[in-house]
Amino acid sequence: MRGRRFRLYSLRSSGINPSGFHPSQIPFYLILAPLVAFMLLPIIFIFSTAFKPLEELFAYPPRFFVVNPTLKNFRDLLSLMSISDVPVTRYLFNSIVVTLASMVASLFISSAAAYALSKKRFRLKQTLFAVNTVALMFVPIAVTIPRFLIIAKTGLIDSFLVHILPGLAMPVGVFLLKQFMDTVPNEVIEAAQIDGASDLQIYWRIILPMVRPALATMAILTFQATWNNADTSALYINIESLKTFAFYLSTLSATTAGANLVAGQGMAAAAALIMFLPNLIIFIFLQSQVMSTMSHSGLKG
Repeated sequence: MRGRRFRLYSLRSSGINPSGFHPSQIPFYLILAPLVAFMLLPIIFIFSTAFKPLEELFAYPPRFFVVNPTLKNFRDLLSLMSISDVPVTRYLFNSIVVTLASMVASLFISSAAAYALSKKRFRLKQTLFAVNTVALMFVPIAVTIPRFLIIAKTGLIDSFLVHILPGLAMPVGVFLLKQFMDTVPNEVIEAAQIDGASDLQIYWRIILPMVRPALATMAILTFQATWNNADTSALYINIESLKTFAFYLSTLSATTAGANLVAGQGMAAAAALIMFLPNLIIFIFLQSQVMSTMSHSGLKG
């Protein structure tokens, strides 16, 4: 033990994986800093475009950064919102309820299915997981017609549940959680069973805390897919009060109530920023979970 501690101290003292800043880290900063700046460019562009006046939006050659920032795009967007037949707060309320309900339900269903596929023994287990894996290959546009037929047959057209139920089955979530649960040693579960723990207690008190990074990743994916989804309101909803905020903003940015399409590009840029901000905020709050121990086992050292 003393020799191991001495070797660890020697490695840290020599600059290999130091706990704090060390001159040996400078080459890594020189490599990573340009990559970070490059990856931040799309975010900067979204913010910059939202504050561009109309002449800068159509300037040639295009400008990346705004020169004369203005709030006119947001004022035009808010003024157009105020003359809507349905209050804007109704669209926003629908989006918040749909997003929260989809996140909670999808996390529960996907994690429970992943637990069964990872730690339980039953017939056709491998077949079901193979079907789930094959489902990853299908893009949403490829299943639009079958999904519409199923929704129409089940009577979900013009129903609030149509925003939630079709999105609960997330093959990528089941795959991600199942692969992560496979790293949890079976001995931990066997020990809990010997102590008299039920499947529900093992799932809730042992499995879920150990796969928290994977749950955070899935929460981000579910939030983005639901919050930004305007297709459901366009395809399955005819009642205006049941549509979501994403659909409402897409209609505002497409046309400007009789004005031409060019004049609506400023509002489109402002709407894009409004839709992007919640995605950025939730990622900032959950990124520490996403980045932590994704490749480690379920046991904490």
